[in-house]
Amino acid sequence: MKLYRLSSILIALNLAACAHPGPPPPPPKPPVDTAAAVRAIRAAGDGLDSAVQVQPLREAAIEGFLKSARAAESRQDYASAAQDADDALKLAPDAPELLQYKAEIEIARAQWNEAEQLALKSHALGPRSGSLCARNWQTVVEARTALDDAVTADSARQRLKECRIKPVLRM
Repeated sequence: MKLYRLSSILIALNLAACAHPGPPPPPPKPPVDTAAAVRAIRAAGDGLDSAVQVQPLREAAIEGFLKSARAAESRQDYASAAQDADDALKLAPDAPELLQYKAEIEIARAQWNEAEQLALKSHALGPRSGSLCARNWQTVVEARTALDDAVTADSARQRLKECRIKPVLRM
């Protein structure tokens, strides 16, 4: 009986040694360069606004929070920048430009879903063309690319193209 058991164990070990391992796991995805993503978002809006934009005057406190947020962002202190942006949003919760700025801070923090939601809210409340529109959709592109959602990223790229309005031909 012991011999039978020993031979069964040896056979099992030999079979295990002959087993072929599966394919190697895919290499880990490189981390997303969040700084490059923020630069891409801001560059998407460059040069799109050629007309005068009318915006309401902001409270001085909002400007103070934004100045503080930008200073924190330049130090790469994104937690403080996000807090300052939140403080500004408490005073003007439906300001599209503030919502988009907070979305860009969330991209820097790799908070992809939060960034996308803020950008979409900014788009819903803001203009459907121009710089802010382009930054909104580029934010969605960056977030969805980071989340490996190529279909939605491609759809957002198409929407981004709609932010550029061709000038009227005048004769």
